[in-house]
Amino acid sequence: MSAPADVSSGAGQPRVVEQRGLYFDELEEGVIYAHKPGRTVTEADNVLFTTLTMNTQALHLDAAWSSAQPFGQRLMNSMFTLSTMVGQSVTQLTQGTIVAQLGLSDVTFPHPLYHGDTLYTETVISGKRLSSSRPGQGVVTMQHTGRNQDGVVVALATRTCLMWTKEAHSAQS
Repeated sequence: MSAPADVSSGAGQPRVVEQRGLYFDELEEGVIYAHKPGRTVTEADNVLFTTLTMNTQALHLDAAWSSAQPFGQRLMNSMFTLSTMVGQSVTQLTQGTIVAQLGLSDVTFPHPLYHGDTLYTETVISGKRLSSSRPGQGVVTMQHTGRNQDGVVVALATRTCLMWTKEAHSAQS
Protein backbone atom coordinates (compact mmCIF):
# COMPACT_ATOMS: atom_id res chain seq x y z
CA MET A 1 0.00 0.00 0.00
CA SER A 2 1.29 3.47 -0.82
CA ALA A 3 2.49 5.46 2.12
CA PRO A 4 0.82 8.87 2.23
CA ALA A 5 2.91 11.98 2.70
CA ASP A 6 1.73 14.03 5.65
CA VAL A 7 1.94 17.77 5.12
CA SER A 8 1.47 20.03 8.10
CA SER A 9 -0.66 23.04 7.29
CA GLY A 10 0.16 25.04 10.40
CA ALA A 11 -1.82 25.91 13.50
CA GLY A 12 -5.55 25.73 13.05
CA GLN A 13 -5.32 24.28 9.55
CA PRO A 14 -6.31 20.70 8.71
CA ARG A 15 -3.53 18.21 8.06
CA VAL A 16 -3.18 17.32 4.36
CA VAL A 17 -2.39 13.75 3.33
CA GLU A 18 -0.98 13.54 -0.18
CA GLN A 19 -1.09 10.25 -2.09
CA ARG A 20 2.31 9.10 -3.30
CA GLY A 21 4.33 6.06 -4.24
CA LEU A 22 7.08 4.55 -2.12
CA TYR A 23 10.58 5.94 -1.77
CA PHE A 24 13.69 3.88 -2.55
CA ASP A 25 14.17 3.23 1.16
CA GLU A 26 10.57 1.99 1.59
CA LEU A 27 10.62 -0.56 -1.25
CA GLU A 28 11.31 -4.11 -0.12
CA GLU A 29 12.95 -6.76 -2.27
CA GLY A 30 10.93 -9.95 -2.71
CA VAL A 31 7.62 -8.42 -1.59
CA ILE A 32 4.65 -8.82 -3.95
CA TYR A 33 2.90 -5.49 -4.47
CA ALA A 34 -0.62 -6.25 -5.77
CA HIS A 35 -2.10 -3.33 -7.69
CA LYS A 36 -5.87 -3.00 -7.38
CA PRO A 37 -8.34 -2.42 -8.82
CA GLY A 38 -7.97 -4.38 -12.03
CA ARG A 39 -8.75 -2.81 -15.40
CA THR A 40 -11.37 -4.34 -17.69
CA VAL A 41 -10.20 -3.63 -21.23
CA THR A 42 -12.62 -2.75 -24.00
CA GLU A 43 -12.86 -2.72 -27.76
CA ALA A 44 -12.80 1.09 -27.60
CA ASP A 45 -9.51 1.01 -25.64
CA ASN A 46 -7.99 -1.25 -28.26
CA VAL A 47 -9.14 0.70 -31.31
CA LEU A 48 -8.23 4.09 -29.81
CA PHE A 49 -4.77 3.03 -28.60
CA THR A 50 -4.02 1.18 -31.84
CA THR A 51 -5.01 4.09 -34.08
CA LEU A 52 -3.40 6.76 -31.86
CA THR A 53 -0.10 4.92 -32.14
CA MET A 54 -0.51 4.47 -35.93
CA ASN A 55 -0.46 0.69 -35.64
CA THR A 56 -2.46 -0.61 -38.62
CA GLN A 57 -2.21 -4.26 -37.57
CA ALA A 58 -5.42 -5.99 -38.68
CA LEU A 59 -5.13 -8.32 -35.68
CA HIS A 60 -6.28 -5.36 -33.55
CA LEU A 61 -8.65 -3.59 -35.97
CA ASP A 62 -10.28 -6.04 -38.40
CA ALA A 63 -12.79 -8.39 -36.74
CA ALA A 64 -13.59 -10.30 -39.95
CA TRP A 65 -9.94 -10.96 -40.80
CA SER A 66 -9.02 -11.78 -37.19
CA SER A 67 -11.85 -14.32 -36.92
CA ALA A 68 -10.02 -16.47 -39.48
CA GLN A 69 -6.70 -16.28 -37.59
CA PRO A 70 -5.48 -18.77 -34.93
CA PHE A 71 -7.05 -16.95 -31.93
CA GLY A 72 -10.38 -16.45 -33.73
CA GLN A 73 -10.80 -12.83 -32.65
CA ARG A 74 -9.04 -9.51 -32.33
CA LEU A 75 -6.34 -9.28 -29.67
CA MET A 76 -5.67 -6.32 -27.41
CA ASN A 77 -2.65 -4.40 -28.65
CA SER A 78 0.31 -5.74 -26.67
CA MET A 79 1.72 -2.24 -26.18
CA PHE A 80 -1.59 -1.24 -24.57
CA THR A 81 -1.28 -4.26 -22.29
CA LEU A 82 2.30 -3.30 -21.36
CA SER A 83 1.40 0.36 -20.80
CA THR A 84 -1.59 -0.53 -18.64
CA MET A 85 0.41 -3.05 -16.62
CA VAL A 86 3.09 -0.45 -15.84
CA GLY A 87 0.44 2.22 -15.26
CA GLN A 88 -1.35 0.08 -12.68
CA SER A 89 1.82 0.10 -10.56
CA VAL A 90 2.32 3.88 -10.54
CA THR A 91 0.00 4.92 -7.71
CA GLN A 92 1.36 2.32 -5.32
CA LEU A 93 5.06 2.42 -6.21
CA THR A 94 6.31 5.43 -8.15
CA GLN A 95 3.78 8.31 -8.00
CA GLY A 96 5.89 11.37 -7.14
CA THR A 97 8.87 9.28 -6.00
CA ILE A 98 10.40 8.37 -9.37
CA VAL A 99 13.19 10.40 -10.95
CA ALA A 100 13.13 8.58 -14.29
CA GLN A 101 12.28 5.31 -15.95
CA LEU A 102 15.57 3.83 -17.11
CA GLY A 103 14.37 0.93 -19.20
CA LEU A 104 12.16 -2.04 -19.91
CA SER A 105 13.48 -5.48 -20.76
CA ASP A 106 12.42 -9.11 -20.94
CA VAL A 107 8.95 -8.13 -22.13
CA THR A 108 6.82 -11.13 -23.09
CA PHE A 109 3.16 -11.82 -23.78
CA PRO A 110 2.62 -15.53 -23.08
CA HIS A 111 -1.17 -15.41 -23.58
CA PRO A 112 -3.42 -12.94 -25.41
CA LEU A 113 -5.57 -10.35 -23.70
CA TYR A 114 -9.02 -9.99 -25.29
CA HIS A 115 -11.75 -7.34 -25.26
CA GLY A 116 -13.69 -7.78 -22.03
CA ASP A 117 -10.81 -9.33 -20.06
CA THR A 118 -9.74 -7.73 -16.79
CA LEU A 119 -6.02 -7.08 -16.30
CA TYR A 120 -4.57 -7.44 -12.79
CA THR A 121 -0.96 -6.54 -12.15
CA GLU A 122 1.50 -7.34 -9.41
CA THR A 123 5.09 -6.22 -8.99
CA VAL A 124 8.04 -7.78 -7.20
CA ILE A 125 11.09 -5.65 -6.42
CA SER A 126 13.92 -7.89 -7.63
CA GLY A 127 16.82 -5.57 -6.91
CA LYS A 128 17.77 -2.17 -5.61
CA ARG A 129 20.99 -0.26 -5.06
CA LEU A 130 21.92 3.29 -4.27
CA SER A 131 23.18 5.23 -7.28
CA SER A 132 26.95 5.76 -7.30
CA SER A 133 26.64 8.90 -9.45
CA ARG A 134 23.41 10.48 -8.16
CA PRO A 135 23.40 11.00 -4.38
CA GLY A 136 19.97 10.61 -2.80
CA GLN A 137 18.74 8.38 -5.58
CA GLY A 138 18.70 4.64 -6.16
CA VAL A 139 18.18 2.19 -9.01
CA VAL A 140 15.26 -0.20 -8.53
CA THR A 141 14.48 -3.24 -10.68
CA MET A 142 10.85 -4.33 -10.79
CA GLN A 143 9.31 -7.49 -12.19
CA HIS A 144 5.77 -6.76 -13.41
CA THR A 145 3.31 -9.62 -14.01
CA GLY A 146 -0.07 -9.05 -15.66
CA ARG A 147 -2.81 -11.67 -15.32
CA ASN A 148 -6.32 -11.89 -16.70
CA GLN A 149 -9.41 -12.50 -14.56
CA ASP A 150 -8.70 -16.25 -14.62
CA GLY A 151 -5.16 -15.81 -13.28
CA VAL A 152 -3.54 -16.59 -16.66
CA VAL A 153 -0.30 -14.64 -17.20
CA VAL A 154 -0.77 -12.33 -20.19
CA ALA A 155 2.32 -10.11 -19.81
CA LEU A 156 5.69 -10.01 -18.08
CA ALA A 157 8.21 -7.17 -18.00
CA THR A 158 11.31 -6.10 -16.14
CA ARG A 159 11.41 -2.38 -15.44
CA THR A 160 14.29 -0.33 -14.09
CA CYS A 161 13.68 3.04 -12.46
CA LEU A 162 15.71 5.74 -10.79
CA MET A 163 13.97 6.53 -7.48
CA TRP A 164 14.35 9.20 -4.82
CA THR A 165 15.35 8.40 -1.27
CA LYS A 166 12.93 9.99 1.16
CA GLU A 167 15.53 12.27 2.76
CA ALA A 168 16.92 13.58 -0.53
CA HIS A 169 13.47 14.23 -2.00
CA SER A 170 12.37 16.08 1.14
CA ALA A 171 15.47 18.28 0.85
CA GLN A 172 14.46 19.16 -2.73
CA SER A 173 11.14 20.67 -1.63
